[in-house]
Amino acid sequence: MIVFDLSCQDGHRFEGWFSSSEDFASQKSRGLLCCPQCGSESVDKAPMAPAVPRKGNQVAVSRVNDAVTDGSTSEETAQPVAGGKIPPEMPAQMREAMHKLAEIQAEALKTSKWVGDKFAEESRAIHYGERDNGPIHGEATMKEAQELAEEGIAVAPLLFPVARPDDIN
Repeated sequence: MIVFDLSCQDGHRFEGWFSSSEDFASQKSRGLLCCPQCGSESVDKAPMAPAVPRKGNQVAVSRVNDAVTDGSTSEETAQPVAGGKIPPEMPAQMREAMHKLAEIQAEALKTSKWVGDKFAEESRAIHYGERDNGPIHGEATMKEAQELAEEGIAVAPLLFPVARPDDIN
């Protein structure tokens, strides 16, 4: 997974997780990227600082709520969520909630069928009784999701990124 800093035309910054640079370009060209704050589909990579690892004989120093720490991590601050780490400055209750949400999503996806970019089509088929009812997940543009909602079809974005089944090792 690659994590990119992204920003929309209104300057909102957020992270995006992709399996490759090509995956980012593909999702952008298909209109699958949107700002979580304003919904803008005009999203680009934001400038990022390079990730340069420290030398083995150096101690990391980081700022957390204006307090300097020695950079050491505990299990509490280094738990992975969707392939990454929860920031240590996140309150403990928020970290715990994020972990629980990630676990719930992972469990729900075990019984859900991947339909890829046919999500809107498959959702309609299920809603109108043309296909068997069952949980599905896939990709939809913001416009497709809005159209589904206007038709009374309940859809919701996944909280954490999900790799396409074809991209999983």
